Amino acid sequence: MQNKIRIGLVEDQLLFRQGIKAIINAHPDMEVVFESGDGFSVVEKLEQSPVLPEVMLVDLSLPAKGDKEFNGIQVTSTLQQIFPDIRVLILSMHHDEYFISRLIEQGAQGYLVKDSDPQEVYDAIVSIHTKGSYINEHTLKAIQNRLVGKVKPRKTDELLTKRELEVLRLVCQQMTAEEIANKLFISVKTVNGHRNNLLQKTGSRNVTGLVLYAVKHQIIELL
Repeated sequence: MQNKIRIGLVEDQLLFRQGIKAIINAHPDMEVVFESGDGFSVVEKLEQSPVLPEVMLVDLSLPAKGDKEFNGIQVTSTLQQIFPDIRVLILSMHHDEYFISRLIEQGAQGYLVKDSDPQEVYDAIVSIHTKGSYINEHTLKAIQNRLVGKVKPRKTDELLTKRELEVLRLVCQQMTAEEIANKLFISVKTVNGHRNNLLQKTGSRNVTGLVLYAVKHQIIELL
């Protein structure tokens, strides 16, 4: 009997994680052996795990821990350094070509949007496990356009939503997630989601990077 492909899931939304788990475990040649609801605990959990996953499905928008971020980009980078044999399939809501090509350059072996067909999720896992990567038509187009210079970073007003710009300005004022939530009448979880998106879209590693981005693009002015 052929060994099952061992799968790991890093996804903070429990309902979505359970749905993906059910889809994967329904296939006789796959098995979910690892789960994490955040990026911070992935390494520690893997070090304690009796068996390591071969393919890790990683959500990009993972929750922050206080003022510290550990999103899908950072999980991918960390896995490359500490567990290089684990291959990463990114799950995201973003369809943007520049964003997709940048994530592949970061070291992910595949990229899928969250509204992909379950069959494509299965095909992607098999491809990454057997061939080392999964590049669908949309991802290939993004990479090709990036290589020939057709895909460039978007202008700030096109890249960020109105709400994300609001959150960015408040982040630059050193407001906490709770303070931003109160000011904008939204939940702390929503604020953290916007902040994760800002980090991903701007290519920033932390709040300092966001401030530098905001100054460079004249979103805020230094007094």
